[in-house]
Amino acid sequence: MSDEYDTFTGEPRSESVRDRLIGATIRLLADAGPAEIKVRRIADVTGVSTVAVYHHFGGVRELLEAVVGTGYRALKAALENASNADPDPGAQLFAMALACRELAQRNPHLYDMMFGLSTRGTYRYVADAPKDGPVAAFVDAYTVFADACHRLVRAGRITIVDGYVVAAELWSAVHGFVTLEIAGHFTRFPHPVTDVLASMAVNHLVGMGDDRDRAQRSATTAIAWWEIRHA
Repeated sequence: MSDEYDTFTGEPRSESVRDRLIGATIRLLADAGPAEIKVRRIADVTGVSTVAVYHHFGGVRELLEAVVGTGYRALKAALENASNADPDPGAQLFAMALACRELAQRNPHLYDMMFGLSTRGTYRYVADAPKDGPVAAFVDAYTVFADACHRLVRAGRITIVDGYVVAAELWSAVHGFVTLEIAGHFTRFPHPVTDVLASMAVNHLVGMGDDRDRAQRSATTAIAWWEIRHA
């Protein structure tokens, strides 16, 4: 597990003041939500003066941009790890869905902020942000997912030949599931991963031209990898 992945829970990567401020903000998001992200509170939790926040980031907006960028880098690390689940690109994609789900469950408020589902004051995710900002960090993470979709296409598993179309459709499905689950909409299902996510993933692959048995094996392989990883 990488340092960036750990940072998603608010554990600082180093003893630098900048990283400590990012970690404190991530923990506040997890514990209290975006409404409580205030300079004084962040400074108190970190054990520094409020001047440090402005010195390192300029203000809360810039601090939150750094937090969102950190979240995307954590997502990228998790997706890269999931890509090693199995040589089967279908299993890789399903493992990536499980990795995304875990990150969202670890810190739902951070996940919401990363994808513009919640805001804090002057901060909102915007598509025309600086090229070296959070949007670029998301593109880096999304590319890992898209690469697995390209491998699925090259393997001849599906009839769609544009891997970017596959990535857009599957990412939309995974993001929808993750968002609805953390909002509490799947509590009626005893096992949301197998009852909803796996079934949806298999159906999507079959709809794209995959063999159902082969698609089911991909899901089963990924779940087995996930269970071993968390044993």
